[in-house]
Amino acid sequence: MNFYIFNRKQIIKITVCAVMAILSLLIVFSGLGESVPTAAGERKIPIYCVDTPEKKVSISFDAAWGNEQTQTLLDILDEYNVKATFFLVGMWADKYPESVKDIALAGHDVGSHSSVHDHMTQHTVGEIIDDTMRCNVKLRTLTGKEPTLYRCPYGDYNNDVVQSVNDCDMYCIQWDVDSLDWKDPSPDEIVSRIKSKITNGSIILMHNGAKNTPEALPMVIEAIQSEGYEIVPISELLIKGSYYTDSTGKMRRKTDA
Repeated sequence: MNFYIFNRKQIIKITVCAVMAILSLLIVFSGLGESVPTAAGERKIPIYCVDTPEKKVSISFDAAWGNEQTQTLLDILDEYNVKATFFLVGMWADKYPESVKDIALAGHDVGSHSSVHDHMTQHTVGEIIDDTMRCNVKLRTLTGKEPTLYRCPYGDYNNDVVQSVNDCDMYCIQWDVDSLDWKDPSPDEIVSRIKSKITNGSIILMHNGAKNTPEALPMVIEAIQSEGYEIVPISELLIKGSYYTDSTGKMRRKTDA
């Protein structure tokens, strides 16, 4: 049996999420609905990219299934001294705990990609929060750090998903540049697609198990850097402090004006 020790901040977060889960269940069983609604008419949008004047972008990798190429990707990133963001599914972390530790020790962001890679839009708020917290415990136990970044499985979200993630004190992260590496395009096609779409604050989606990603990655890094962009992990790309996402999913600083 495993025992986990939580600090005060983690206890508060878990308590808040537990209260949200209980409230959602009360609403379900009262027949009022299946989840706690957000503000009427308000559409919650994840962060697709960041509004910044700086030429910075982030590369992210989703890991849900295999692990044959993870170390190769880590070696390439290390060779170029580039830090990226890895979104890990809880069941993937269960299978490959040493890889989770290696990713964190190399200085990359470790974010959550849910516990079992299911469509979260088909679940209640209570179930979404429970799934999120279960994955967070696994990742925190392996890395020693509290995950603050979350990516929806399949990129599938609705108001309840985004609000639940935010209520767990996490950023809900999408992407504005899809490499489509999971479709197995050639390395040159992956590079061309990414290079043609990046702009300041872009978040690039790649996968740890796509066939041609290891061959494409060095060329992707060189192409991005040749355009004058710095590659940073998503945690460094995000705006610090109050923010909002506009209708396109761009993260913008909230002002008091």
